[in-house]
Amino acid sequence: MKALPKIYTALIFVILYAPIAVMVLFSFNRANSTGVFAGFSLYWYRELFRDGATLTALKNTLILAVLSSLIATLIGTAAAVGLARLKSRYVRGAVMTVTNIPMMNPDIVTGISMMLLFVFVCTRLGLSASLSFTTVLIAHVTFNLPYVILSVTPKIRQMDQHLTEAAMDLGCTPFQAFWKVELPLIMPGVISGLIMAFTLSLDDFVISYFTTGNGFETLPIRIYSMTKKRVTPDMYALSTLIFIAVLVLLLLSNLAGRDKKQAKLPKATVTLED
Repeated sequence: MKALPKIYTALIFVILYAPIAVMVLFSFNRANSTGVFAGFSLYWYRELFRDGATLTALKNTLILAVLSSLIATLIGTAAAVGLARLKSRYVRGAVMTVTNIPMMNPDIVTGISMMLLFVFVCTRLGLSASLSFTTVLIAHVTFNLPYVILSVTPKIRQMDQHLTEAAMDLGCTPFQAFWKVELPLIMPGVISGLIMAFTLSLDDFVISYFTTGNGFETLPIRIYSMTKKRVTPDMYALSTLIFIAVLVLLLLSNLAGRDKKQAKLPKATVTLED
């Protein structure tokens, strides 16, 4: 019976990662086959980087992920600080519940609802192009916000509120107290939320599919359009690169989200030189 948990854990890992292992293996396949491995080769990776449409989709995806994660991190951090300062526990709980709705909603519901909203607003304003890069950016910021808030809020709760009061007693303005005292203490949560938002934006498909317009294509949408024709090993190569990028970002997010017991009080030392 003692070996049962280990067997169960191993079985879960096999179910989760066996398909990914097969995909990574066949991305190095020498032959143009998705069922027979004919030998190791980097041919499909070279072919992938010769594809202009794929490189354009990669550039679009990176621009979208960087902008949406930065905007979501700024707004989400400000929102988390504001929610922490609400005096009413019931109001704070109600606002947090409303904030978490985009995270609890199925992606297809969020995607369709935002598409209808953008089309309606643009129709009322008389705009010809209703869906574009701007609409995708707004959609990504919207569903990234709850994750940033959830990453920053625990750090704010762990922070000693007396430090901010002490800084203001020493002559700091509220902004100086936040910048010199609060921000360094909650920075691990901010970085964790930034990486999480970037990762979610990088591999999103459903919401991007419904809110994007003609002429703008992300990598997940590019992969979907490629599979309509025929599944080839270059799709495995592209999916492998995305998997590696997301894995690295998640590892960085976990490292940034660790409780830093060595985050000592000297980091919160207040100076009034500025």
